[in-house]
Amino acid sequence: MKIEQIYTGCLAQGAYYITSEGEAAIIDPLREVQPYIERAERDGVKIKYIFETHFHADFVSGHIDLAKKTGAPIVYGPTAQPEFGALIAKDGQEFKIGKITIKVLHTPGHTMESSCYLLKDENGNDHSLFSGDTLFLGDVGRPDLAQKAASMTQEELAGMLYDSLYTKILPLSDTITVYPAHGAGSACGKNMMKETVDSLGNQKKMNYALNQPNKQAFIEAVTDGLLPPPAYFPLNVAMNKKGYTSFDTVLNNGMKALSVNEFEAAAETTEAIMLDTRSASEFSKGFIPRSVNIGIGGDFAPWVGSLIRDVKLPILLITEPGKEEETVTRLSRVGFDNVLGHLKGSFNEWKESGKEIDSVNRISAEQFASEINPKKDTVIDVRKESEYRAEHVDEAYNKPLDQINSWFAEMDTSQPFYLHCAGGYRSMIAASILKARGIHNFKEVDGGFNAIAKTNVSKTDFVCQSKLQK
Repeated sequence: MKIEQIYTGCLAQGAYYITSEGEAAIIDPLREVQPYIERAERDGVKIKYIFETHFHADFVSGHIDLAKKTGAPIVYGPTAQPEFGALIAKDGQEFKIGKITIKVLHTPGHTMESSCYLLKDENGNDHSLFSGDTLFLGDVGRPDLAQKAASMTQEELAGMLYDSLYTKILPLSDTITVYPAHGAGSACGKNMMKETVDSLGNQKKMNYALNQPNKQAFIEAVTDGLLPPPAYFPLNVAMNKKGYTSFDTVLNNGMKALSVNEFEAAAETTEAIMLDTRSASEFSKGFIPRSVNIGIGGDFAPWVGSLIRDVKLPILLITEPGKEEETVTRLSRVGFDNVLGHLKGSFNEWKESGKEIDSVNRISAEQFASEINPKKDTVIDVRKESEYRAEHVDEAYNKPLDQINSWFAEMDTSQPFYLHCAGGYRSMIAASILKARGIHNFKEVDGGFNAIAKTNVSKTDFVCQSKLQK
């Protein structure tokens, strides 16, 4: 028996590859499935089952493509109603992979069909738990994503999650290894550990959700402080439930190289979003007017989903040379399949053609510190509220990046301002969005608050409530 966690950092997502005696199972595969197929071929094993823990909201699974290419059935837990062929298992149903067994544990609460998979070794002993979004390390799955579909409140779903955890999971042995679907950074939970594997015994000791005195306390604990889920989540659920365009087709479309004139024509006739995935430093020096910068080097896919939102919108790419395939792949993981192509020769080709370009007025933290007058100048901090609460520039306004579609319309564009985040990645995204919408009267701080904190600029750890979200 072999278990391999295939962890994708930008999605904070764990897929699993399990083999025994010439047979394999894949749990929650990523959108691009060829690596699983090639791995199985190298190992000389046949993919027998594709297990899905639930209809994912934060990414599009590769289950459909993988099933078509391998002939392996897709397995869901009870109550799942996908709009494609799948094996809907009963609670407690067992599946053999070589000499091991995978048992279905229906654990509704995160979603109604959510299920965990308990692996029994060759001797029939409980070995490990693939817990999906039911149980994370340090947390449990948020209970607010399925409210509308289930016609239930988040409190009712949290109560259902409590029953699932306390009757199906907690009675299991402390020695069992827990393999969750997500880790720290995922929007599917709020308090996840940076580790991606742990023993159930340790989780019983330190996971706050598993240490509540009663059901009501559990409900209050897991629903407290939940932020609204990203807008693209329901669209990903729909794709996972209804089906989607083959990844091969999506990649083929996105790899179409467009000349400068073709790219410009497509931008003008299709109303496509021009997405520039170069680094913040490169983007600041020069970019195509009205293009949006979300760098491939950061939490790329989640930010695309949170800010562009509509997965059906057409996209034109400007990437670093050689990054085209990676970019299309990572977009597809969160359902953004409508990539029309990419700019051949990247931004340099556009610049050398003599076309109009724009830039961001990016300054150093030292320049910011020498110029800023906290009592007079406006500073916009696009970090999360929790980051702002910890420490911030005196008199700065907190306007989180994920809410930019709401707050930018209320800005006073007649007055100049400064813009920063923690390190420069998010503030450059914000800068590009603001400039695309005609707001240019600002300076963006290179290095963000991390660099500002090393200067002599006035900072405070006291939160003036009027500055939050103002």
